[in-house]
Amino acid sequence: MAKSGTRFFCKECGHEELRWLGRCPGCGAWNTFQEVKVAPAGGGKGTRGFKTPAAPRGPVGFSGRDAGVFPGSVGPDGKLRPVPLAEIGSAEQRRLPVEPAEVARVLGGGLVEGSVILLGGEPGVGKSTLLTGLALWWAGRGVRVLYVAGEESPAQIRMRAERLGFRPGDQEGFAILPEVHLESLVEALQNDRAAAAAAAGDGPVAPCIVIADSVQTLHSENVDAFPGSPTQIRYCGGVMADFARRSGCPVFLVGHVTKSGDLAGPKLLEHMVDTVLYFEGSDGGAIRMVRAVKNRFGTTGELAVLEMRGEGLVPVDQAGVLFLSGRRGVEPGSAVCAVKNGSRTFLVEVQALVSPSRYGTPQRVVQGVDSKRVALLAAILEKRAGLDLAGCDIFVKVAGGGRIDDPGADLAIMAALASSLRERPIPEGVLVLGEVGLTGEIRRVNDLETRLLEASRHGFTRAVMAQAPGAKPRRKLKGMDIVAVVSVEEAVALAMQPEARAAGGER
Repeated sequence: MAKSGTRFFCKECGHEELRWLGRCPGCGAWNTFQEVKVAPAGGGKGTRGFKTPAAPRGPVGFSGRDAGVFPGSVGPDGKLRPVPLAEIGSAEQRRLPVEPAEVARVLGGGLVEGSVILLGGEPGVGKSTLLTGLALWWAGRGVRVLYVAGEESPAQIRMRAERLGFRPGDQEGFAILPEVHLESLVEALQNDRAAAAAAAGDGPVAPCIVIADSVQTLHSENVDAFPGSPTQIRYCGGVMADFARRSGCPVFLVGHVTKSGDLAGPKLLEHMVDTVLYFEGSDGGAIRMVRAVKNRFGTTGELAVLEMRGEGLVPVDQAGVLFLSGRRGVEPGSAVCAVKNGSRTFLVEVQALVSPSRYGTPQRVVQGVDSKRVALLAAILEKRAGLDLAGCDIFVKVAGGGRIDDPGADLAIMAALASSLRERPIPEGVLVLGEVGLTGEIRRVNDLETRLLEASRHGFTRAVMAQAPGAKPRRKLKGMDIVAVVSVEEAVALAMQPEARAAGGER
């Protein structure tokens, strides 16, 4: 029998070494290695460190006997064999519907059988509320939901479900599993699937969804580490992913985030799952946003906007202008741009405050935008437009608690900085769009017509943007007056004085 050994794991990224190191080769952090005793796998144990019982009569899933792992992968002799791709059915037609439609769009249109979704967010943002609401909707439509209660008691979950409208007679498929021991949990899940297969007989097996709240509370006896450690998270996440793909049951893993906003645990966990969702708040307000940063079955970067109410999370009407609510109108240091998040277009107000510094080192305070990006744009303004920002404090904020990663907002940030410095407001109804290069040129953004159409729907009548190379300037597009510019200096001047003429006589 093999002897148990020791390994050293990095607490930040989960990197494994045979001996202690001062600095982790994986993430570069110092003094993060922790000694962990690793139990050997016995003769009857699988690759994940625990015995994997055989499926009762083949894998089961959304459409019954044919779902999950393809049955033809096991030959007549009981050995694994390769299966031609033409004999494998697509999972696209077997997606499980999701409500609300905002969340369904972030997931790619619905739940794919055997998929693993990692949902991360700060404590108290509403992760459990979101999943409980989804579970109640699925249970009301005949889908069995197994909620693994790791952080709360079953009574607490029942209290939240009643607040969200739980109906015992219509939602009997909502079941609670108060278990955090991994081996016992997987055994209970497999027994539940076996019982469902036996009850279905020759008919299709009812679909099932597993929600593990949270993965940090799960622990295995095969890993000598405390619950929540990177080693336990990586191991338990891998086992739950294996269960999802073998059984065909989608699995939601709830994860916590660190102070820096990243998901706690090893980065390897994000590679194991199919979809990674971040659940974000908006500075303590009622608005919540679900953002997809990884999705094997849909578009990455999709954003769902929800509002936390007493009855749960509901979609926000007019989400395209959510970040413009409360705008005072014509004020120096404010510019509006249209940014893309996946397939959604949002109108966002960028606010800037530029004032002479009274201290030796000017301040650079940024919220909602990368601070290095603001410093880069300020340097371009100084070099290419002749604005003196070196001795000024710069404060930049995205109003409404939004975040901007779209390069199409570069020109709006620069226009807001110039407007605040010169104390000249950008007229109301002007949209500023464009990516800015280091040489001061203005570049067109992608999906321009969709952005202009969204702005036109909400009352914007003029757009300052880049002129297409080699194309004739257009005076109107999607019902908006177009002001075509080619340089930063020209763009800033025309944004604050739209009645002036651009190069080539274009308004």
